[in-house]
Amino acid sequence: MTVSSSSIEFKNFKQLLQDKILFGYKPTPELAAILIVYFVQGILGLARLAVSFFLKDDLGLSPAEVAALTGIASLPWVIKPLFGFMSDGLPIFGYRRRPYLILSGLLGAVSWVMLATVVDRGSTATIVILMTSLSVAISDVIVDSLVVEKAREESLGQAGSIQSLCWGFSALGGLITAYLSGWLLEHFSNSAVFEITATFPLFISVVALLIVEEKIDPKKAQKSIVAEQIKQLFTALKQKSILLPTAFLFIWQATPTAESAFFFFTTNELGFEPEFLGRVRLVTSLASLVGILVFQKFLKNIPFRQILGWSTVIAASLGMTTLLLVTHANRAIGISDRIFSLGDSLILTVMAQITWMPVLVLSARLCPKGVEATLFALLMSIWNLSLLLSHEVSAVLTSWLGVTETNFDNLWLLVIITNLSTLLPLPFLGWLPVSDPQQRDSLKI
Repeated sequence: MTVSSSSIEFKNFKQLLQDKILFGYKPTPELAAILIVYFVQGILGLARLAVSFFLKDDLGLSPAEVAALTGIASLPWVIKPLFGFMSDGLPIFGYRRRPYLILSGLLGAVSWVMLATVVDRGSTATIVILMTSLSVAISDVIVDSLVVEKAREESLGQAGSIQSLCWGFSALGGLITAYLSGWLLEHFSNSAVFEITATFPLFISVVALLIVEEKIDPKKAQKSIVAEQIKQLFTALKQKSILLPTAFLFIWQATPTAESAFFFFTTNELGFEPEFLGRVRLVTSLASLVGILVFQKFLKNIPFRQILGWSTVIAASLGMTTLLLVTHANRAIGISDRIFSLGDSLILTVMAQITWMPVLVLSARLCPKGVEATLFALLMSIWNLSLLLSHEVSAVLTSWLGVTETNFDNLWLLVIITNLSTLLPLPFLGWLPVSDPQQRDSLKI
């Protein structure tokens, strides 16, 4: 009996769908749960503009105060290893992953409802926004541990595939809600947007049931797993091949930005309404996806030193184009503020995503076997500590230059200083590995 070629092709196609549908990863309920958590993180961007307008208009905070609050809100991301230790060493009802995901979703829902109903001053806003950040940070630690385990199984040629996939779903979530984030503010209050956002963290609580894990002995987890991980963690941090790249990325991430001041400039000076800012977010969400795809397709095998060095220089150069908008020079060349803002945001976001992807890949590849989740969480917390430092330095710099909600005379200088500061880590580029960090002697200075 002969088998037709069409039948063979169908079987091959079916096998391809089963085995290679997602960047080479076979679809499983657990992978679906991981991707949904990242997707929800992107969806939560629905309230990003509402939070910004809430702090600016309803609470009357200044650009420097908003920058400082943003830095404080990132504190849960600084102590991510603590959540990793809690998950590993303090299982709930014998489980280390699912209960923490369920609790993080419930905390997120409650926090957004509180922001919609009880917050009426800067101090309470700081606490509640801190709670929303805590919710996402906890769920992020859990899925990060699963992602790092999968990333370690990748070959060097496949490196970055799982991160690209996860960040792609996050960007997709942001893409879906990008325009809605502005459109909703044109038709509903900030509080109504917060109430809508409160429903999405509940999805994390539901998909937590898809995580596959065996019930363990809580005493065994507390005494053996945590103790061993702490020992391995300190052993890993003593290695120059881990310490120096970590120091470089801390310096790279800690440089200040003009983000908060620029938001006030676009709304108060240029008159951009929420609906248009939603369009900008839609463009940046699309640009993030483009950046991820470009990295995955063309750049993932380029050495870390080379891609981070060149992308930093290019990003700093492109960042200077913001001066054209700040000084209204774009009008002199016949480009409207809105068109220029859309185009500039697209280009800068693509470049920023291309720059960020190798940081994620390098962080995963730095983690030795046996301490993946905890060390990766520590590395991410170090990046977020540097981000907190970036926000606080930005707040001081914004205040020092006299940039307020109505005075933008020195915003051009703030843009120049913040862009040039991104070049400060370049003399330490040699601290990065020349090849795969999992290979011996990959760090040569």
